[in-house]
Amino acid sequence: MRLFAAVLPPDEVCRELGGVVDELRALPGADGMRWTGRPGWHFTLAFYGEVDDGVVPELAERLERAARRTEPFSLAVRGGGQFGHGRALWAGAEGDLAALRLLAERAEAAARKAVPMGEHRRYKAHLTVARSREAGDVLAFLDTLAGFTGRSWTVRELCLVRSTLPTSGVPGEQPRYEAVGRWPLGGAG
Repeated sequence: MRLFAAVLPPDEVCRELGGVVDELRALPGADGMRWTGRPGWHFTLAFYGEVDDGVVPELAERLERAARRTEPFSLAVRGGGQFGHGRALWAGAEGDLAALRLLAERAEAAARKAVPMGEHRRYKAHLTVARSREAGDVLAFLDTLAGFTGRSWTVRELCLVRSTLPTSGVPGEQPRYEAVGRWPLGGAG
């Protein structure tokens, strides 16, 4: 299974962000971007890649411990940015970013003994809204995102998500995401 740990924003937060993404999609150049689907919006904490089925129970146990050791915290979607000279456009976060970063570190540490991890990168909270194969000028998109601040919510769970990549070859087909594990933060039920 292709897996990652994530924080999933609630539906009302995704609806708000959807409004600004609809504005982005109306801008010149938007047709050259591949826009991510709302059901797939998430803040990745740690990407594990392909994980052998036999390793998943140990990974789940470690993630449950990581969640228990982390108290719920406040988060909101705010602003945005880009990676790779416009190859990825993302919405950012505000709130208790130290707690989010700590949860990301714990999610990464949870997998170290069970899953071969790639190089460690400093965590940057982001929710990808679009990708492009080509570098490009995304200044108008960034200007629109800069003014966006969504409602705050309390992050109460850590999720293990399975990602199934498209195989049909149909242009615009989206990956499918399924939460295969959910653990309450702070051990609260």
